[in-house]
Amino acid sequence: MYSQRVQRGRHKAENNYFRRQIIKETRLKNIAIFASGEGSNALNIVRHFKESGTARVVLLVSNKVNAPVLAKAVMEDVSLMILGKKEYFEDPAFANFLQKQNIDLIVLAGFLWLVPPALINAFPNKIVNIHPALLPAHGGKGMYGSKVHQAIIASGAKESGITIHYVNEHFDEGKIIFQAKCSVSEDETPGSLALKIHGLEHENYPNVIGSLLV
Repeated sequence: MYSQRVQRGRHKAENNYFRRQIIKETRLKNIAIFASGEGSNALNIVRHFKESGTARVVLLVSNKVNAPVLAKAVMEDVSLMILGKKEYFEDPAFANFLQKQNIDLIVLAGFLWLVPPALINAFPNKIVNIHPALLPAHGGKGMYGSKVHQAIIASGAKESGITIHYVNEHFDEGKIIFQAKCSVSEDETPGSLALKIHGLEHENYPNVIGSLLV
């Protein structure tokens, strides 16, 4: 009788262990998005992971109180945080807060500030960015949005594209994860090139993020 109780107790303990393991393994991964502008990429990522069953966007961080992306995040029930320069660059409490939220990946989506060393150290190889060109060309400080497209057309390049890369202490210099290309026609304009690039961003950024969370 005692041995039967021990066996039953052992089976119960094993079942509880496996249930804990399943819960642990299937926990939704937490994504924080940093964005400064319109938020088309951010919104696309939020909606993609709402349907994925593997991850969720739990926080959107912005440095602009009037950024259009904020209203889009509210509509999608994503929590918001707006930071000033001193909080972002000098206060270690920000990185600590993100760690306490169990953030698995920080995704930059049109975020214009350099990521400070404290945040990079707190999230090694867990911060990614997307750039609207084929790095290392046409990257660096001040190269974003239409400025990039204008520079590409002016250079006479026959192709452009997107680069998804890890973030380090310098603008657009982190290890490249993924690139996708598009052609640049002879009559290309910054506006028409932007449409091509946005298509590549929306098609590829969520999938690459998902692959990094596996």
